[in-house]
Amino acid sequence: MPITIATWNVNGLRARRERFLAWLAEDHPSVVCLQEVKAAPAQLSDDLLTLEGYWCFWHGAGGYSGVGLHLRRADFPEEPVFFHPGFDHETRIVAAALGDLVVASAYVPNGGKDFAAKLTFLEQLRDWVGEVHAQGRRLLLCGDLNVTRTDQDVHPKERKTGAIGQRPEERELFAQLLAQGLVDIGRTLDPDNEGLFTWWAPWRNLRQRNIGWRIDYVLASASLAAAATAARVLTDVDGSDHAPVMVVLETEPR
Repeated sequence: MPITIATWNVNGLRARRERFLAWLAEDHPSVVCLQEVKAAPAQLSDDLLTLEGYWCFWHGAGGYSGVGLHLRRADFPEEPVFFHPGFDHETRIVAAALGDLVVASAYVPNGGKDFAAKLTFLEQLRDWVGEVHAQGRRLLLCGDLNVTRTDQDVHPKERKTGAIGQRPEERELFAQLLAQGLVDIGRTLDPDNEGLFTWWAPWRNLRQRNIGWRIDYVLASASLAAAATAARVLTDVDGSDHAPVMVVLETEPR
């Protein structure tokens, strides 16, 4: 039975509430990973706090950062164990254990205010992925990683030497992350697409002109990635400066 995995940086969930709920009702992904929620659980309305049909976990502290991870009960009937890796700070990562499967929603720091902290987070994320695989578990790592893998993931008009998100040291850490046994499903299924972007600066109609960056990913252990049959950027889902990314796996990740 196919399952769908979706990740979306909503850039403020309370401001996107109606759009988010409409999208959820239309596409009802099996796995929903959200970033930049910008709300503590106590600030969310009841229909967000306990999404109907989902195991829900909100991890936020107020008007900054924050992530969510939601698993559709029909696809995951056993209650997951939610947890945070030890390097979590600023409510940037939540994970769920379902047997030997681990699903995580992550929001890597942008790095504009503290680039060293961004590199440290990426290093710790890399090491954690290695630990999960060393335990014989499978991993779905989804989220806004705030790094473009290569120049292909940046529109030519947006490429700039030294720009945060495009720096060599960030890309090297991303490569090391993948080397821990993860596959970038979006690029694997669409290797030659020069217009595969997930974020657009909110000015000069850049989104409408598709002048953007690809910084939102669904990464998966090789055995899971082998079951992927589709990956799409849902550019018609508006509201945020990011678009959701959705991946279809043709076999259940049990």
